[in-house]
Amino acid sequence: MKSLFLAGAGALLLGACARTPAALPETAALQNPAVSSGPYRTLAYQDPFRGFERQQPSGPASWRGVNEQQEDH
Repeated sequence: MKSLFLAGAGALLLGACARTPAALPETAALQNPAVSSGPYRTLAYQDPFRGFERQQPSGPASWRGVNEQQEDH
């Protein structure tokens, strides 16, 4: 346990003594597409509930009648 503590403390000490960190890479170039024109389709909003039909519960039914309806189909 002490060795893990010493290893962690040593890593923190070495990190604190290091010189200033390098700057982060430029990410603006990553956001631009390589080719601005191409065979890309336009992304338009599509309603996730399109075609949804609201269902209402019909209440309890006889299991025998429901079974017979399923056998008929």
